[in-house]
Amino acid sequence: MFADLTCGALSELESGRSCSSQEIAMRVAAGAARLRARGLQRGDRLFILYGNNLEFFVDLLAAWNVGASVVPVDNRLTPFEVENLARTVTPKFALTDATVPTALGDALVALGVELLGSSDLAADAVPSANAFCAARLDDEALILFTSGTTGVPKGVVHTHRSLRARWLCLRQSLGIDCFRRTLCLLPTHFGHGLICNSLFPWLFGQDLIIAPPFSPYLLMRLGPIVDEQKITFLSSVPSMWGLSLKGSKPPQGNTLQRIHCGSAPLSAHLWGQIQQWSGIRAVYNAYGITETGSWVAGTSIEDFEPEDGLVGVPWGAVIKILKNADPQTPFADGAECRVAETGYVWINTPALMQGYYGQPELTDQVISGGWFVTGDMGLIDDRGRFYLKGRERDEINKGGAKVYPADVDAVVERFEPATAVCTFAIADPAYGQNVAMAVVLSRQDDATLRQLHGWLKEHLAEFKIPQRWYVVDELPQNSRGKVSRATVQEFCASLKPVDLVGLLRRGS
Repeated sequence: MFADLTCGALSELESGRSCSSQEIAMRVAAGAARLRARGLQRGDRLFILYGNNLEFFVDLLAAWNVGASVVPVDNRLTPFEVENLARTVTPKFALTDATVPTALGDALVALGVELLGSSDLAADAVPSANAFCAARLDDEALILFTSGTTGVPKGVVHTHRSLRARWLCLRQSLGIDCFRRTLCLLPTHFGHGLICNSLFPWLFGQDLIIAPPFSPYLLMRLGPIVDEQKITFLSSVPSMWGLSLKGSKPPQGNTLQRIHCGSAPLSAHLWGQIQQWSGIRAVYNAYGITETGSWVAGTSIEDFEPEDGLVGVPWGAVIKILKNADPQTPFADGAECRVAETGYVWINTPALMQGYYGQPELTDQVISGGWFVTGDMGLIDDRGRFYLKGRERDEINKGGAKVYPADVDAVVERFEPATAVCTFAIADPAYGQNVAMAVVLSRQDDATLRQLHGWLKEHLAEFKIPQRWYVVDELPQNSRGKVSRATVQEFCASLKPVDLVGLLRRGS
């Protein structure tokens, strides 16, 4: 399965720890032997509760060699959220380390999940001389949760075939030389940071330097880090650049060859600033979705100038702009938009997900005959260049971390005095976007509001908790009689939010 892929070296930016390709191969083989000895089998699911370190990548490959499916889990989630994920995919084991809160492990043990420490994997295991890779191309390889940590989890299932298709498409479209020294500043529990920023170059033999995700200290030293580590490539999200552009000296070593920026819209102004800071023109707007294995298009075109909404050309995919988003009849007569006409973005790619875990009806709402409707609006101009013009999807991009409003709604709805809630995005100078909510309560006194705050802290990861609250008598409806997040956002813009700081201070 992995015989034709040769890993590059791994190193950790902060600790200085590193592993050569040969050391990685031995550790992966030992880890796979240990997991087999503990009872992990082909088709089992395995939680990994840590990321952005050497052990994560070694353990990932060890699990794949056994034939298991890996579920990377953000350990900032609450026990409530992790339990919800575990009940859905029923992992056999969970790998843990010192960074994982004890409460998360206790919650999994209570569900019958066995915990293994990451350092155990190579401690007493000897690779078998008869070791083999049990994984098959169409076996489940990754489950990446994009929403539903508090409601019905929406887990994107990728097979080994879809992942390899993504990496091969990228190599064909972009080459591999500029990825020789790749820096990962993004979380490894999301598709952008894991599948494309990390695994793509690393599994094709390029060196990978791993850093804690979104670290302000590192972002303010990004230029010197690029020079010290001789970085040739890094990927990013727009919100990261506020600190780097203001606080970091530009790189001076002339090693940097390419930068990608994705996961959120990239403005022409910020695009130009990154080019000027980095000293290179090859700053690409990379468009990708977890369901398509992340990067599916980007600005690998000659003679372009930064423009709002410009993406570029497909990377191993076909992109069409249609007049409808109906998966039942997407390609009916006259469905395709004219040149430069805005419509719904549909993608056909060999890297498409297998589907949403355990939710065939939800899968059928977005996939039709191998075509995936993204929920984005866009156009293709007369030069064949793809532009994004708007997003229909609800997610809130808080400094690169995705917050799904339905997750927050599901927690608030469980709070007994809450009779209605709508979570939405607000502009934030530091994070780009932040989380706000409008809530209808049967009791609106301070004690109830403080109870609601405690309820949110118990059931939601810190970064998901709404930072601005509006207590309303009823939620406004749009012209179709439905509660629209955009309508609620507009309605609340003229209202005074709850003074959360004063509320909590009065209760202390």
